[in-house]
Parts: sequence; structure tokens; C-alpha cells
Amino acid sequence: MKLIADLHTHTVACGHGFSTVQENVFAAQKAGLSVLGITEHGPSIPGGPHHYLMGAMLQIPPSVGNLRILRGAELNIINTSGELDLDRDRMSRLDIVLAAIHPGTPYDGKSQEEHTRALCAAMENPYLDILAHPDNPGYALDYKKIVRKAMAEGVLLEVNNNSMNPTHPGRKNGLANCQEFLTIGKKEGLRVTVGSDAHISFSVGKMEKAIKLLEEIGYPEELILNCSREGIEDFLEERQKRIQKKLKTEPFWN
Repeated sequence: MKLIADLHTHTVACGHGFSTVQENVFAAQKAGLSVLGITEHGPSIPGGPHHYLMGAMLQIPPSVGNLRILRGAELNIINTSGELDLDRDRMSRLDIVLAAIHPGTPYDGKSQEEHTRALCAAMENPYLDILAHPDNPGYALDYKKIVRKAMAEGVLLEVNNNSMNPTHPGRKNGLANCQEFLTIGKKEGLRVTVGSDAHISFSVGKMEKAIKLLEEIGYPEELILNCSREGIEDFLEERQKRIQKKLKTEPFWN
């Protein structure tokens, strides 16, 4: 399996990254990628960027050479109602939006039921595209409910390469949790994406552990967003239609 995109990377702007946009771009080109997602953390994470940064993401060019760049964010789910830590106006300017529960943020859910409710509510946000690292063992989930809600809302679940590393802080059972939601997702026909979650340029495009897991499970390539640039372009077109439909039909967002 060959992946042509890394849709989850960070730079120094995220508050705890170590490389610049330019360094990540060079690393992506060197890795032979066609698409790179630059997805900085939302402002409520400790040390995170000011929300003004998200409004300025369009200063990053949409392409460098043949590399397509998606200007985005990995926002924080900050309560059990699924609220994200960025206003609608700034979210609307981004090419792609990821979200997850992170420690150190205002989120204070305690149970599997609360975590599941929070993620399901977040997926109703018109601008949310991807649930990042839904395998986090610190926030147990009902994966059957998560998968079905994701499919209903047109949201993708991420296979996070960092979650395959048992020494990564907070990801001790990440592999087992990924196996669980992917097994359910395969049966249900869930679309997924893969991300390195790189916080330094040396990790951009490094997704071998995630690829190995997907191959072991036999996950269909047509359900993996990163497998073709055409598939990503189609998803971005679908994204605009999904956003417009939700904005028209869901009073909360009007």
C-alpha cells in the first residue's frame, strides 16, 4: 500500500512542534507525497497558538511545486457537548479540520458514555472532517456508535501512526483500539484517513506502522483517503457540499 498524502502534521506554530512550514514541505516532497496537511493545534491546548493564527493560515500557499497543501487545524473538543475551540468564521477559512480530545484542555468528561457523546456531538459540526486519534486509551469510546455516527455525518476516523508506538505518552493501548474501530469500520464501509501526527519534519510522511495495520486487517484501499490525490480532491468537493447542506438544515449553525 502506498500513501500519497500525510494529512496530520504540526509545525513550531502548534506550541510544541519543532519544524517550520517550509521544513515540513521539503520533507513531504522528499517523501514523494502529493498532499500535505498542516494542522496546528487549537488554542485551548497548553502552549497552543492564539486563534488569530488560524485566521492567518491562508498565508501558507495552497501548493508548492506539485505538492498540494491543505491549511488546517487539529482542534480540541472542550466539553461533552462537542464544542470545538475555534469560532465558526475561522473554521470556515480552513481547508481541513481535525478534532480530538486532548489532556490539559477544558474537557472534563469522565466516562465512556460522556466521551462517546462528546465525539458524536462534535461530528455534527459542519466544518469537522476528521476525528484525530480516536484510539486514545485515556478516553474510552463505544466504537460502534462512533463509526456509525461518522458515516452518517460524512466524517472520517484517523489511523494515527503515533498510536502504533507503545512508548508514546498516552497511547499505550492505541494499537488495540485502532484494531477495534477498523474491524468495525471495515464491516460498515467506513472511510478512514492516515496521519503521521508529525511534530518534527523528520516524521512527515512516516506512516509505516499504520500501513502495516491496515494491510493486516485487509482494509479496502478505496476506503482510505490517502491512497489517491483524486480521492482527496473528490473528498474536498464533497466537503463543501456537506458544509452547505448542514448550514442550511441545522438551525444551530444558522
